[in-house]
Amino acid sequence: MNIEKRYPCVADLEAAAMRRIPGFMRDYLINGIGQGVAVEKNRQALNDVELMPRYLADADQPNIYCQLMGHDYNAPFGVAPIGLSGLIWPKSESILAEAAKTHNIPYTLSTLATDSLENIRQIAGDNTWFQLYTPQDPETRKDLLRRCEEAGYDTIMVTVDVPNKTRRDHDIRNGLSVPPSFDMKTVWQMVTHPHWSLRMLRAGVPQFVNLQPYHQDGYSRNIGRSIAKSSKYIEEQMGLHITTSLFEEIRAMWPGKLLVKGVLDPAEAQAYLDLGADGLVISNHGGRQLDAAPSAVSLLPRIRAAVGPEATLIADGGIRSGLDIARMLALGADFVLMGRPFLFAVGALDRRGGDHVMNLLKAELQTTMGQLGCNPLKE
Repeated sequence: MNIEKRYPCVADLEAAAMRRIPGFMRDYLINGIGQGVAVEKNRQALNDVELMPRYLADADQPNIYCQLMGHDYNAPFGVAPIGLSGLIWPKSESILAEAAKTHNIPYTLSTLATDSLENIRQIAGDNTWFQLYTPQDPETRKDLLRRCEEAGYDTIMVTVDVPNKTRRDHDIRNGLSVPPSFDMKTVWQMVTHPHWSLRMLRAGVPQFVNLQPYHQDGYSRNIGRSIAKSSKYIEEQMGLHITTSLFEEIRAMWPGKLLVKGVLDPAEAQAYLDLGADGLVISNHGGRQLDAAPSAVSLLPRIRAAVGPEATLIADGGIRSGLDIARMLALGADFVLMGRPFLFAVGALDRRGGDHVMNLLKAELQTTMGQLGCNPLKE
């Protein structure tokens, strides 16, 4: 199969993945919260960004290499954290971590991953970031950060836009759980999606492995009991507002780079930087938390104006192409993150997906830069 010819863009990968992923996980991946207004807004806002082409320029070989927080990367984009990604497509975390290492871009592991922070750090090395959903228990917070430091992480990403349990209508209808609840509807979806089911069977029942040590009795030999305890733990212990004092506590404990994800308000953006953040991820969580939230696109210029040219700004939300990456950079971002496109890629192509989608995004970005007459990214 000629992958380049069959899947020349993310939309083709999405269409293929939607045929291979069961409905209860497909809904979790593509939908947002409420009526999906914020998801649509993210996409429409990007579509509305126009870029002026310039041809009186020396830009025959656009250079997409970039520096971010002291690291050199081969492209100005990375993999955003996605909880339950190992349930959306089995082994997707290790597949994407390996591809990120090969392409020299960051891979961000979610606290709610189904692979361990230690194992993913071994796979992706210095290209690995860890996204922290901050536990309520101070000792658990301290231990997660200790594990990250001992594993060799340089960068953590504190997510601030999940202050309490999230209520998504489609997940309620589907009875989404980990593992899936085995009613007739779920079983039928598994039977009719054999690619996913066979890979899940080989991979084993997914678990929230990073949180297992913090259950009352630690690891359990009974898988079902362990998963149930993890789910209960997440529901009861993972939601809280990151107050000024709590952020200062995390900053004091973490010796490496610290990003804040979920920032939209320009004044709050400056406040996080004043408190010691090394950078901000301008994001409405892919439209998954507040259906009335503004898009990153609409606020990037305002936030850049508020924090100045030297602050590190990363953006996400609705990005599906190299053209969209260029749009975010033109609006004031230094770097972008994407989640869904990478899951579409592994859903469509399994182990070949990460490498393919990273190649096509880089090619699209270079093509766009050529049209804009830009050689280095700063242009």
